Amino acid sequence: MPNPTPLDHQQRDAAWRRIAEEDLDVLVVGGGVTGAGVALDAATRGLKVALVEQRDFASGTSSRSSKLFHGGVRYLEQLNFALVREALQERELMLTRIAPHLVKPVSFLYPLSHPVWERPYVTAGLTLYDTMGGGRSVPRTKQMTKGGVRRIAPGLKPSAHHGGLLYHDAQCDDARHTLTVVRTAASYGATVLNSAKVTGLLHAGERVVGARVLDVETGDEVEVNASVVINCTGVWTDDIQTMAGGRGRFHVRASKGVHIVVARDRVNSETGLILRTEKSVLFCIPWGTHWIIGTTDTDWNLSRAHPAATSADIDYILEQINGVLLTPLTRDDIQGVYAGLRPLLAGESEESSQLSREHAVARPQPGLISIAGGKYTTYRVMAADAVDAAREDLSPGVPESVTAHIPLVGAEGYQALVNQLDTLSRRHDLPVWRVTHLLDRYGSMAVDVFAMIDEDRSLAEPLAGAEEYLRVEVVYAARHEATLHLNDLLTRRMRISIETPDRGVEAAEPAARILAAELGWDEERTTSEIDHYLRRVQAEIESQQLTEDERADAERTEATDIRVLAKG
Repeated sequence: MPNPTPLDHQQRDAAWRRIAEEDLDVLVVGGGVTGAGVALDAATRGLKVALVEQRDFASGTSSRSSKLFHGGVRYLEQLNFALVREALQERELMLTRIAPHLVKPVSFLYPLSHPVWERPYVTAGLTLYDTMGGGRSVPRTKQMTKGGVRRIAPGLKPSAHHGGLLYHDAQCDDARHTLTVVRTAASYGATVLNSAKVTGLLHAGERVVGARVLDVETGDEVEVNASVVINCTGVWTDDIQTMAGGRGRFHVRASKGVHIVVARDRVNSETGLILRTEKSVLFCIPWGTHWIIGTTDTDWNLSRAHPAATSADIDYILEQINGVLLTPLTRDDIQGVYAGLRPLLAGESEESSQLSREHAVARPQPGLISIAGGKYTTYRVMAADAVDAAREDLSPGVPESVTAHIPLVGAEGYQALVNQLDTLSRRHDLPVWRVTHLLDRYGSMAVDVFAMIDEDRSLAEPLAGAEEYLRVEVVYAARHEATLHLNDLLTRRMRISIETPDRGVEAAEPAARILAAELGWDEERTTSEIDHYLRRVQAEIESQQLTEDERADAERTEATDIRVLAKG
């Protein structure tokens, strides 16, 4: 395994020189999990590859998911066995080989609402679910009596269930996982750049031969030559296809999914919950010291960069979860809200919840591959399919995908460090829970974090306003994780924007001061970064008081994107 490449300013400057001067095999557009996966897949096949992202890695859908690696229980009901099997196999790979430091088992209780017919029906489905993945990294489904449910989930209304079933899936911090895929791609030679926007495609006749790429931070623009461009832009897929001058082979619809975040003590349960709703399912997912509850599933045709959650979205989630809770949740319990857009393949059904979660790969013209649809869980399979499709535009002899055998950076040696928790706690004078927190975020790369603490003990102090995180994590994000803005840090490198009652307002200034020292910001730039973050938080809170998508969108987009400001 190569050493992780620090994604710092020196690396960024070198990356811009490289893409301007060298001819690439593959240019990947879009830095979500699919694009990151494509960059890793291509790099580990020996191809010369660059990944460009117009905003920040995982800034779209890949930081706003339900944060699960799962087969999708509801797809069993749709008889989509192939998708479920594929997803469960990927879940097993993540848990055992590729990302055990990031992807963890999580249990869910399926409460039974009918006393007779539902138990054998759900048991049959979950038994199939247990066996389709081919692995045994999570426990098998367990039958729960009414009393058993009361013991593990005393916060449920007794009238809301007739017992239940306890099954397991897996979860991860999606933004950190995507960033780790990016860093792994870089460690195998991929050139990776955020704040790098494709403004046009280069053509030789009808063939796409590269792209013009704008440095959003400086306004500089370069032409990048590539044998093939792979479009991994999610809900922006149609934009790139239009830029190419063609109609594309498929179209993508955006479906908005909203989640709320509440403190862990607000729901009295030892396990996550999955609830059947009229339209789909609702998850209540353990998330450290919090619960994530969602999601919604509605068409969205407004701002794709910053989809807005409405008061109606939040009311829907509260209504669904409160239908089973003894102590209802209120607006005052909500510490965070986030909205993301699923890139669904446009289909015949008008119900977005019924559109296929399978992915599609197309070569609409020579030199251009588009991939869309799919689930976060199956990103690796999607990436392999996209690079396979690109072979038609590459030199003969491109090897098969090997990413099923490639651990992400931080995976190798992670378990050995977990086995040394007490030793690490004593050696670095940190509580065991702090060491666990760092290992589960960085894996074996945590040794670099520990070394920074040993060198400067002040970095072991909690970050003011977000005490579950340490100051060292801000420094590490600046030196190693391609952090260009305060928003990148508070929203994706850490999840402070959804995990603190004030949504990161108190932490903004101390975090910005640390970033300023690392990134060379002057006072004007530092103040601008803080002001932008505070305006963004305020705009989100105000948009969440409005009931209609259009009004919420208008309110949310009042806060200008920091990358637009930086470019200006």
